[in-house]
Amino acid sequence: MSRFLKRLYLFLIYGFLYAPILVLIIFSFNEGRTRGSWDGFSLVWYRRLVRDREILSAVYHSLLVASISTIVSTIIGVLGAIGISPYRGKLKRAILGMNQIPVLNPDIVMAVGLMVFYRSLGLDFGLLSLILSHIAFTVPYVVLSVLPKLKQMPSSLPEAAMDLGATPAQTLWKVVIPYIKPGIISGALMAFTLSIDDFVISFFTTGSGVDTISTLVYSMARRGINPEINALSAIMFVVVLLLLVIMNLPKEKSAQEGR
Repeated sequence: MSRFLKRLYLFLIYGFLYAPILVLIIFSFNEGRTRGSWDGFSLVWYRRLVRDREILSAVYHSLLVASISTIVSTIIGVLGAIGISPYRGKLKRAILGMNQIPVLNPDIVMAVGLMVFYRSLGLDFGLLSLILSHIAFTVPYVVLSVLPKLKQMPSSLPEAAMDLGATPAQTLWKVVIPYIKPGIISGALMAFTLSIDDFVISFFTTGSGVDTISTLVYSMARRGINPEINALSAIMFVVVLLLLVIMNLPKEKSAQEGR
């Protein structure tokens, strides 16, 4: 009975989480515009999505900003984590506390702060300000993802590599980076996901003519959500699901080989 209740709880929890996404995917194939009634199966919104320049432009900007900010924030975050790792005591706690402020701070505070900062510098709002903002709020997440892997790494490992004749640069690229690679990948994926998902910071730091998916959906909400957004959301969900499956396949194969 207890096993049945556990399965029921899991079903209810995951049902609550994924029911809205399932409804969205179903109505992305609805022929009519209204989401309250089913007018028949159709791919009309997918066909219109391919021809909608406004939505495709927003997708392009979102992917461009997320890609650039992920690469830059991953590099900065990895180097920052490597630099923070040797510190001990109060100094390390102070640095980590400063790193966690953007994580714990409300998005609206950081968004307004960045907006005022760019205004004071005379920087025009647009693609550059958007990329810089996304880099600023994703770097701390990369640092937090990489630091645990650095903590797990034996301190004797880099020392042994240098004792065997490796230069500091060779030790970094051939010893440290491969060891902390899982943390780097996790941090990069988190940075990319946060960048794609962000709305508040993007809304305050973007300029006219540069829309991301989130800001475009917000502007559409005033006049009614276009059903093409349902089709776009369904595609994004399927792509993420496929990526998760592809990433987990090697782990399952290695686990089976280990048995």
